[in-house]
Amino acid sequence: MNNETFLDFCFVREASGNFALEVDQMLTELFKGVRLNWYLDEKNEGGMDIVVAEVKGMSKWESEDETIDFIEDHADDSFWRNLQGYQMYIYPAKGGCSSCGTH
Repeated sequence: MNNETFLDFCFVREASGNFALEVDQMLTELFKGVRLNWYLDEKNEGGMDIVVAEVKGMSKWESEDETIDFIEDHADDSFWRNLQGYQMYIYPAKGGCSSCGTH
């Protein structure tokens, strides 16, 4: 069953330009085949490139731990080198609808 998935990542590196494009490519590879979309907010402060990625959609992951396991198994070195923070919420789908009592 697909579950609602909300992931936020903060990536930081020394300023060199085009960081949002690189983060977009990194997320495209990482989440290939997963029904997720993202919005990237790029800033440059104090000589640093900062990209905040808001990722949302549907996934097969049933918990934050399962999501972390996936990322640990599939993310490349640049993901880990630039990742400065994250938060995630996985909301498991419930069977059936509450109005008719099916499961």
